[in-house]
Amino acid sequence: MSVKLTGGCQCGDVRYRVTGDVRHGSICHCRMCQRASGNAFAPLVEVTGVAWQGAPGRYASSDIAERGFCTTCGTPLFYRQFRTDVTELMMGTLDDPNAIDPIKHNGVESMVSWLHFADDLPRNQTYTKGADGGGPETIKSKQFHNTVGG
Repeated sequence: MSVKLTGGCQCGDVRYRVTGDVRHGSICHCRMCQRASGNAFAPLVEVTGVAWQGAPGRYASSDIAERGFCTTCGTPLFYRQFRTDVTELMMGTLDDPNAIDPIKHNGVESMVSWLHFADDLPRNQTYTKGADGGGPETIKSKQFHNTVGG
């Protein structure tokens, strides 16, 4: 896509500009995205090439990926798998959050029962070996696990 995306955190300490390709938007319902965003889902846009102004904090949320955030205000900024050049930016951090429409739902096995989307977008479950099939059989998550909801 030829969309030029910019965005940043709530306080403005971390800003970004997409320097590569804008691929597509998606809505992730997996438990890790729910916890990382503090929400029932995480709207994400896949991009390559991000120029940062201010350094985001980074947390390796599993053995395959990290999540970025502002260390001042705590705004969740991105999700990135280690073996790829793709960064998934949180759509709510875009200067224009309407710039990209999501094309699919991911992690639907963890969708909350009280939220209903009135769209006909494809719905995908979480892949145990990653979207490309090359990931580990079981991802080693660093997420707190409780007995209710995973």
